[in-house]
Amino acid sequence: MTLGVFGKWRRTALGATLGATLVPLLAFPAQAAPPRPDLTGLRGVLRTAVSQGAPGATALLDDHGTVHRLAVGVSDRKTGRALAPGDRFRIGSVTKVFSAVVLLQLVDERKLVLDAPVNRYLPKLLPDDRITVRHVLSHRSGLYDYSTDLFARSVAGFEAVRTKVFTYRQLLDRSLRRPRTTAPGGPYSYSNTNFVVAGLLIEKLTGRPVGTAYQNRIIKPLKLRDTFYVHPGTGIPGVHTRGYLTPDAPATALVDATRQTASWAQSAGALISSSRDLTTFLSALQRGRLTSAAALTQMRRWSPAGAKQAYGLGLRRRDLSCGVSVYGHTGAVQGYYTYAFTTLDGRRSLAALANASNSSRVHNTMLRTLESAFCGKSAGTSAGKSGVRRGSAVPNERAEDRPEPHGV
Repeated sequence: MTLGVFGKWRRTALGATLGATLVPLLAFPAQAAPPRPDLTGLRGVLRTAVSQGAPGATALLDDHGTVHRLAVGVSDRKTGRALAPGDRFRIGSVTKVFSAVVLLQLVDERKLVLDAPVNRYLPKLLPDDRITVRHVLSHRSGLYDYSTDLFARSVAGFEAVRTKVFTYRQLLDRSLRRPRTTAPGGPYSYSNTNFVVAGLLIEKLTGRPVGTAYQNRIIKPLKLRDTFYVHPGTGIPGVHTRGYLTPDAPATALVDATRQTASWAQSAGALISSSRDLTTFLSALQRGRLTSAAALTQMRRWSPAGAKQAYGLGLRRRDLSCGVSVYGHTGAVQGYYTYAFTTLDGRRSLAALANASNSSRVHNTMLRTLESAFCGKSAGTSAGKSGVRRGSAVPNERAEDRPEPHGV
């Protein structure tokens, strides 16, 4: 277990990590108190997502300890079992927050320096010694996203990797065959490759598999009962919702994508969890229970990442219509869309799920759960209408920068 979790932190090495960057870092926004949540509006968002093709949708809202659980639709299209807020599911890129927390704990333990080159810890791994740990965690390394090529076609790409087991090096090699997208330290450019590098760093510095790091440093201390890293297993333990991939071709049957290794994602997107565990995790993070205050400050050093969004170290900030900012991550892995965010003080948290993927209509609708949960009725119609165009298959969370939802 990480020294200092839930206890007294030692003096850290973070004071030396405040080097200059090549893009402006955003000031921390003034925080408005969130209005009362709009539970009727939240349920309406879930119903709309189901009407647009998601088999089911659910949300868990923890508001200062008062927990609201909403669900519509089914978790299994064959049996008709209703989707329940307690179901387990694949959380996609929300995994990135877990990976970043582990690395920041290692910074607290003086085993890692954020502004040191990745190659200091993994000699000759990357072709450029200027790429730092901070660049990787903030998506500013310029490393090409290998998953763009893997899923140029949604169903065919998925079926080709559904049961395949990759090594981290194999995934990284796919990226390094392509030109880099930016210079090290350049603008934000989302890439799953960055969190493959994060997984390699975790395993090198802890001497253990990444799943063990999650277990010992986050899952056990927080008593998360529904959170698992089963890679390379293909199943989801216990009661879970099935996930359905929307093919690219219109009027084509959904593909049950539940059983998969998620090996193409690993430390970028392979964790399984539940809504309850995700709200517990994000609340604990924001309330300083997982890292030192200095590490959390580093996690919240924001770079521009699209309209009304910023990205820190494995953490996304979304600025809502009512002036409230929320912190967490979205996740999309074949069959599942996840939305997990909390307030700055960690006292109001939302975890929402649609058991669908590759649908921009569903994705844009589900983003409106944040407005209902954190802006309440004051949000009105300012959250915007749902998109009507089907998303493409490229699994890349640049969907946070444009309408289409693409992968983890």
